[in-house]
Amino acid sequence: MKKLLSLLVCLASSAVLADPPKEVMNIIRWDDVKFTPSPLVPGAANAVLSGDPKIPGQPYVVRNRFSPGTFSPPHFHPETRYILVLKGTWWVGSGPIWDKSKTTPVPAGSYVVHHANQIHWDGAKDEEVIVQIMGIGPGTTTRVDESGKPKNPN
Repeated sequence: MKKLLSLLVCLASSAVLADPPKEVMNIIRWDDVKFTPSPLVPGAANAVLSGDPKIPGQPYVVRNRFSPGTFSPPHFHPETRYILVLKGTWWVGSGPIWDKSKTTPVPAGSYVVHHANQIHWDGAKDEEVIVQIMGIGPGTTTRVDESGKPKNPN
């Protein structure tokens, strides 16, 4: 019995699987994602997983992380974005008036489509939130004032 157990332990330890070659597929594990702080939204961070959101016509995948209490102010994007909530409850609102009491909860596992050029805002209330966003570049964000007009970027 001891010999059988020793053999099983040896077989199990030698059965470590290697990732497929990169020309077959790229694997990015949860702990390998490196977020960088957002220069526009304190408490938010971003990570590009695939593609480059700045390149027109190129598909991209990014992750955004919101610390508790962090919201992006009202803004819009020129492209449609496809979003999966990976962690926490994401809170979303629409229109140019930023009223966090008028948000809709979107729990982990939910899917959201942000339609192009539609004003919205989103973030985290009492827990960390991570969303994964897919789109076709250029992926830009335009902040708006309370009348819905684009703000001066300077």
